Amino acid sequence: MKPYRTAFRRLAPFALAALAGLGCENNAQNPPAPATIAPTSTAAAAAPKPTADEARGFVDRVDGDLKKLWTTSSRASWVNQTFITDDTTLLSASTEEANMEYLSRVIADATRFDGMQLPEDVARKLHLLKVASVLPAPADPAKRAELAQIAASLQADYGKGKYCPERLKGKCMTLDELSNVLATSRNPDELLEAWTGWHAISTPMRERYVRFAELGNEGARAIGFKDLGALWRSGYDMPPEAFEAETERLWGQVKTLYDELHCYVRSRLRKKYGADKIADKAPIPAHLLGNMWAQDWANIYDLVEPYPGQASLDVTKALKDKKVDAKEMVRMGERFFTSLGLEPLPPTFWDRSMFTRPPGRDVVCHASAWDVTYGGDIRIKMCIEPKEEDFITIHHELGHDYYYQYYYKMPVLFQAGANDGFHEGIGDTIALSVTPGYLKTIGLLNEVKDDPKAEANFLMKQALAKIAFLPFGLLIDKWRWDVFAGKVKPEGYNAAWWDLRTKYQGVAAPVARSEKDFDPGAKYHVPANTPYTRYFLAHIYQFQFHRALCKAAGYKGPLHKCSIYGSKEAGEKLKAMLAMGASKPWPEAMFALSGQNVADASALVEYFQPVREFIQSEIKGETCGW
Repeated sequence: MKPYRTAFRRLAPFALAALAGLGCENNAQNPPAPATIAPTSTAAAAAPKPTADEARGFVDRVDGDLKKLWTTSSRASWVNQTFITDDTTLLSASTEEANMEYLSRVIADATRFDGMQLPEDVARKLHLLKVASVLPAPADPAKRAELAQIAASLQADYGKGKYCPERLKGKCMTLDELSNVLATSRNPDELLEAWTGWHAISTPMRERYVRFAELGNEGARAIGFKDLGALWRSGYDMPPEAFEAETERLWGQVKTLYDELHCYVRSRLRKKYGADKIADKAPIPAHLLGNMWAQDWANIYDLVEPYPGQASLDVTKALKDKKVDAKEMVRMGERFFTSLGLEPLPPTFWDRSMFTRPPGRDVVCHASAWDVTYGGDIRIKMCIEPKEEDFITIHHELGHDYYYQYYYKMPVLFQAGANDGFHEGIGDTIALSVTPGYLKTIGLLNEVKDDPKAEANFLMKQALAKIAFLPFGLLIDKWRWDVFAGKVKPEGYNAAWWDLRTKYQGVAAPVARSEKDFDPGAKYHVPANTPYTRYFLAHIYQFQFHRALCKAAGYKGPLHKCSIYGSKEAGEKLKAMLAMGASKPWPEAMFALSGQNVADASALVEYFQPVREFIQSEIKGETCGW
């Protein structure tokens, strides 16, 4: 199936906890903290040493203040993203500015407690506070206001982005419409037009992004970090360099799977489009992979299907035939969670969510889940269409909302996933249970063929979404880390972007690009300043979680056939982990769910083994690599 990658609450910018096995001691009283700045005055340095009671009072006050600030900010952002105007953008920017000012001030204040022996919960709150902002503010008020305005304007520009070809005589195409062209057309010229049309919307962002990086780095340095990327990587209870190495370790575990899939898909696309479009041992042109960013290839399933006609997986057709509307699709998703023994969604969810694109106004359709008040006001924001992609995405977004629902009574600093990969991973774990068997159970498939060819078809569709995504999940932040560190200069932004796309994905731009372009900005998470490595981690974690929950459900068969739908035992295990929020280091949350305290890609490899054997047989004689 094909989940569309989504960001969880932008205004809950936590980058939390550790990756397992790299120097994290679960029984340590004080978790390792990132580097911090020294007191800025002689008076501060000479002040009496604070007490543990003062530290507790400090974090309690900050927690209360943050809940008020973030709720105000979240409300403004919700209004802005569901009704984009100049006024709502300015209102959102002003609340962002207030967040930046407050966080920068209290993070600096918190340094006076460094090195103290503190109760575990106090120490953890202080640690989480120091990595709580993905966009810390410069100390200068004018620069802080400028950064907030740039941040809001970049996201608003993305939301308002449209392609207006002359041939349509004044009619413009939204991202939804352009994405549908990429998904359904097999005409290379139409695909190229849709791809280039959307990527033009980010060109005006380029100069603002240069300034954005400058100001973001200034804010990060003001609270003791080398640059903004180092701040993001410091949210995993290890030095930034160690975290980067850990992501490469995990990539090394799955790279061979990706390389084999790439080789197979390229060979099938060459048969469709010809060797003049796709040469031997060459990157695949990005516009031919069925997705605007070539991050998910499930839309070209019809071109690479192992055994045509062996199994009907046309969920889109079933949804349309049964006339299932957007709200009913969400209710079907809710019924999955309640089948596990989880509570129904609150009535306010149904009153306040945005399920479809409202007529007559600009909105950010990128799917996201929210707890607007950090107090159970959970919602989703989507422009749902009756298609399989959105049906899977609904299960994913509700995974976020159920996470919120089980930890919202905790202090706000603990209202996050055990680390940011957990939040994405939970939603994707649930989506893994949307198997053909589950779809038959709920009436969206009439039959499920139990034979190896049908399994290969199903797993190929999963691989096109899950395996294909892995390098993309890694490279977006690698590009930003290098930008923030100054390794990539503004005059080389676009070249560095495509170098990484080629190195990790084996994907190339379909037409010549230059430094007049700003192709990173055509991906939501860059103008929205949402860290992206969480999605890579989630793609490892979700299979680990899935294997553990299937075991809890008493399932004994092949991992890819398991659906935990209806298992109260799996639900109890899931609820126990969700309720922990960020209150404990993530290896403890991982252990509570999976019995392991390290990230482990072996479950992913196990899941795809049947289709991997098919792929390996098909690429014999192919010249793989690029």
